Amino acid sequence: MKIPATLTQAATPLGIFRYRDFAFVWSSTTLVGMGTQMESAVLGWFVLTLTDSPFLVGLIAAARMALNFLALFAGAIADRLPRNLLLAAVEFVMGAFGILMLTLILTGLLEVWHIFAITMIMGMVRLFQMPTAQSMIGDTLPAERVGNGAAFNTVAMNLAMLAGPVIGGLLFKAYGPQGAYLAIAALYMSSCMVALCIRLQRTRRARRSESVLRTVADGLRYARGKQVIWGVLAVAVIINLAGWTLHTGLAPIFARDVLGTDSAGLGLLLFSFGAGALCGSVGLAMAPSLNHVGKLLIGAAVMWHAAILAFSFSHWFYLSMAIFVLVGMAFAATQVLMLTLLLRTTQAEFRGRVMSLRSFAILAYSFGSMAAGALAGLWGAPGAAQVVGLTGIVLVLALAAVAPELRRA
Repeated sequence: MKIPATLTQAATPLGIFRYRDFAFVWSSTTLVGMGTQMESAVLGWFVLTLTDSPFLVGLIAAARMALNFLALFAGAIADRLPRNLLLAAVEFVMGAFGILMLTLILTGLLEVWHIFAITMIMGMVRLFQMPTAQSMIGDTLPAERVGNGAAFNTVAMNLAMLAGPVIGGLLFKAYGPQGAYLAIAALYMSSCMVALCIRLQRTRRARRSESVLRTVADGLRYARGKQVIWGVLAVAVIINLAGWTLHTGLAPIFARDVLGTDSAGLGLLLFSFGAGALCGSVGLAMAPSLNHVGKLLIGAAVMWHAAILAFSFSHWFYLSMAIFVLVGMAFAATQVLMLTLLLRTTQAEFRGRVMSLRSFAILAYSFGSMAAGALAGLWGAPGAAQVVGLTGIVLVLALAAVAPELRRA
């Protein structure tokens, strides 16, 4: 009996997991991503219950990204050191800070300023994780499989987004913040153990005789000279300024003040977002090839912010969950398409620095999150979400007009 050709093609992308080191990179990304998503959901609810301040909820989300300007140096270091060992070290430090947070909670010494300080430091440490892990997609796969690797990397993050918030919300409700942070610290330490199993062949690195500043400057010149790269990075700035603020900073406020639910309800709301994101990323991961990626990226980013506008008008929990599925699908498509373009366009020796510029773009999230939190305090969460949605649509369409090479990529 012959297997239909379409089924054979659909199964082909899964073959990338036969590459041993990519499988370990993917597993480490999944574990650390689940811990990160749990921590994001728990932090928002924890700060809201401690302070009853929507502004501080937005501020704690911004604190996670406040030191993102250091991402440029993280990428330069990722291009100079063995990336597998750097990844393991970073995830170990994340686990250690998770244990510190747990200790402060259990001893009753935790204060709000502790949460902000630890969150900012964790955000700085996490700067090294994303460009290092994403660069290793290209290090562990042949060039023709990089697109599938980028998509499955997003699948890993979306699996984490699917399971992390709902587990975090349930643990917080059942066992308090100490139960949630015990699981978060365990996930970070597990990701470190998996990262230690990755073996990389020697590749060309930035010369260690150069200063780190020179290495950073070379990366900036390289990115500036390629319109596709800086166009994708501009999309990253826009979505962090606008789209990201809904499912992070604004979601706890919607859950409590608009939809009238608790931490478990917030977990379910974020679960629906994760389900949509997982469906969107799996669909792209199983595509034999991706063409017209630039146009698809622009369309996905516009759809993301249009769905945010629709979400802002819903006051019914189950309708909001359904819309959040669509938000998640557009979100995932945007992430996959950005990473695919960056990995296809960037030379191997510049991957760490270009991926760090992608991380640097997340700095816009700090401003977007603070602004969204302030608007939610003034006009309510629906008004803030409407501003977010409209801003994202206008900026993405303006970028499409000024970056023709991005549209043709």
